[in-house]
Amino acid sequence: MKKIKARHEHSIFRVRILILIYSLLCILTVLFSRNFFRETFNNGNIPDRLNLIVFFTIPVMLMIVLGISVFHLLIDFISRRPGSKFNVRLLVYFSVIVIFSLMPITLMTSTALNEAIRFWHSIDAPAAGTAANSFIADNYSLHMERFENIIRQNDLNNKDITAIQVFRLADDGENTGTWVETSFTGDETFRLPFPPSIDSGFTVREMPRDQGTIRYVQRLPQNTVRLISYNLVPYFDSGRAALENQINRFETVNELRKNMQPLLIYFYIVFCLPTLLMTAIIAISFTRRITHPIVELTSAIQRVAEGDFSIQILTRRDDELGILIRSFNSMVQDLEKSRTALLRSEKISIWQNIAQQLAHEIKNPLTPIKLSAERVLRRWQNDPASLGEILESSMMAIIQETESLSTLLNEFRTLSKPMEPANSLSLPANNLKEPIEEVINAYSSSYPKVKFDIEHLQSDIQVKIDKHRISQIFTNIIINAIDAMNGRGVIEIRTDLVKKREVSYCRISVKDSGKGINAEEGQLIFTPYFTTKKSGTGLGLPIIERIVNEHGGAIWFDSAEGMGTTFYIDLPSNNEGM
Repeated sequence: MKKIKARHEHSIFRVRILILIYSLLCILTVLFSRNFFRETFNNGNIPDRLNLIVFFTIPVMLMIVLGISVFHLLIDFISRRPGSKFNVRLLVYFSVIVIFSLMPITLMTSTALNEAIRFWHSIDAPAAGTAANSFIADNYSLHMERFENIIRQNDLNNKDITAIQVFRLADDGENTGTWVETSFTGDETFRLPFPPSIDSGFTVREMPRDQGTIRYVQRLPQNTVRLISYNLVPYFDSGRAALENQINRFETVNELRKNMQPLLIYFYIVFCLPTLLMTAIIAISFTRRITHPIVELTSAIQRVAEGDFSIQILTRRDDELGILIRSFNSMVQDLEKSRTALLRSEKISIWQNIAQQLAHEIKNPLTPIKLSAERVLRRWQNDPASLGEILESSMMAIIQETESLSTLLNEFRTLSKPMEPANSLSLPANNLKEPIEEVINAYSSSYPKVKFDIEHLQSDIQVKIDKHRISQIFTNIIINAIDAMNGRGVIEIRTDLVKKREVSYCRISVKDSGKGINAEEGQLIFTPYFTTKKSGTGLGLPIIERIVNEHGGAIWFDSAEGMGTTFYIDLPSNNEGM
């Protein structure tokens, strides 16, 4: 019984693999989108060319996969492959649902982004930066004026003076030429190991050394300098840094405002488009997964309608489609049983016709035998001297008709002889190639214009059938093929291993390049006594069919007029198929 396994076709990946890739893509999107937004909001620029190439790789690959899937779908639709219209219809429904679902979110997102862009356009970042810088400069100028007044008035006890250090240029021992601290008063936080300058005046502020202070150097007699530290407000430097940071952020906002549309396009292409492409690929795979069992079921129903009751559909589905397929298989099996019973009834009728035909075939050679014998008898009675003139021809006619009758009876005996039921455990196992080559060798010399192609005849296959039966089967098929080709052409013999109902079979095909068999003759090809040859008995193929069937095998053929004929034979094998 032929089994068709319902499986997904034209799918680059299985649905489970696609879902796994989709999940990984979502995780990568979340991780990279955080990086993307963090870097974008820090500098306000679109990614560089290298990042564009890296990020666009995934969408491009997915578009290629989707393009291949859509191409196969279009090819199926154009070629009107069964199920293609249903696939397209399901895909259209899915696309409409996705568009309707995304439309409100897309509109809301667009509105929110437009409002954010409009709000950012209303921010005057340059004016805010100018005002902040002016505030910093004015505040620093006020502190400088206050410090100058303290120095001018020599009011070193002022509360804003945080530290006073005195340094002297050393002139003794190892420290000669270096400034050494001689006195210190004030906050240790502002203490320095050496004077930042030896010239009178304000020193240049260096960070973090001068954090929160302004320093002034006084040059005194006898190589002595005094360093005076003035306390700025505690938050002056931190506030100035914060203002500068905000100014930079305002500049980033301006950059974002300029690059907002390219950034949005980039974001949608890199992060949203891959998920949409993966969704479309999964949708196509799902539609094929749903429709393919229906297509297989439709094809199987068509084959049953054409008379093939041996088909079964393999499926592991546990849903309604699986129940439907199993019900179909059960129905076909019931039909096969009914068909078998009908065939048995027809065979009884055929055997009745065979008996009548056999009586007629036996009667035909008896007539010339009787006539030849009567002719010899009359000559013997009337003219014994001239009996030799007719004796040889009469005896040859009797012998020839007797041989024809013997051949007819032997073939009929083979056809009608009961055979023991085939048991796969007790059947002998024989190598298939050796007896086939023996049959070919017997005919290759007699028919030099017939080419035997046995390149695909495997040497390690063993079949569960007697060697003599193998020779009998292939002798008959090869003779028929040579006759169909008028002794000129190619006969190709090949073997393959197949598995049906967990049983290993060897499938042998014998293909000729002859005239072929028309439909009317094809229906009678295995009927006893049907023949298209002048010298044929019409029992060869029925005998072969019986031998194959009794050994648990099957025989059938494909043919077309002018294109040749291929006979297929399945025989039980010891080899593990598939």
